[in-house]
Amino acid sequence: MKKTLTILGFIAVLPAGAALADDDCYAPMADWQPRETVARLAAENGWTVRRIKIDDGCYEIDGRDAAGRRIEVTLHPETLQIIEFEYEDDYDDDDDDRRNRKGHDDD
Repeated sequence: MKKTLTILGFIAVLPAGAALADDDCYAPMADWQPRETVARLAAENGWTVRRIKIDDGCYEIDGRDAAGRRIEVTLHPETLQIIEFEYEDDYDDDDDDRRNRKGHDDD
């Protein structure tokens, strides 16, 4: 009985875990839009592109928006639909550590 409940509990949680991990893009490479089209889309949105890379089968744009804020945009490679749009902090923890080691204070 205990084993059956454990198995049923695992099966009930499994779909939720699969849904959380579904940030990947699944499209055949032959159906992908070219990088030039991705760059054009970025320019049309006023984004300055630092890098276009592929992550988990999706296009990922690292750059800045029209206001100069750092952004990371994930696009579906076939449809160029925005999957995720993040504003990045100007400084990450590594930058803070480097400034503090050089003797600069943030105060």
